[in-house]
Amino acid sequence: MRKLGLDLGTKTIGIALSDALGWTAQGIETYRRKGDIDQDLAYIRELVEKNDVDKIVVGLPKNMNGTIGPSGEMCQEFAQLIEDTLNVSTVLWDERLTTAAAERMLIEADVSRKKRKGVIDKMAAVLILQSYLDSPAAN
Repeated sequence: MRKLGLDLGTKTIGIALSDALGWTAQGIETYRRKGDIDQDLAYIRELVEKNDVDKIVVGLPKNMNGTIGPSGEMCQEFAQLIEDTLNVSTVLWDERLTTAAAERMLIEADVSRKKRKGVIDKMAAVLILQSYLDSPAAN
């Protein structure tokens, strides 16, 4: 069974998928949200079914002091919707600084600013999922 990683934003969702053994995370895509939560969930359902996913790791943006703001609350609600509608377990995973780390990686790889914008969320999803896979919580 595979794990799916999501970096949830208001306009896009970065998506990553683990290998079958759950060792590595690979970036899949940056999905442009449709403005309709049901369409977004239907797309995630397709990914779950097509890739035999048993758990979804949703990045949880926390403030640097550990509190959860409006973006974090949106992620919590989305994770609950996934569990309720798709019947797939979710894990909320601290994503502090993952977008900044993804940006640094892309700059070091000499990716242009224009191309970075299109892949930053996907890279952040990879970092979120890989962090989860490397943790004792994944076992």
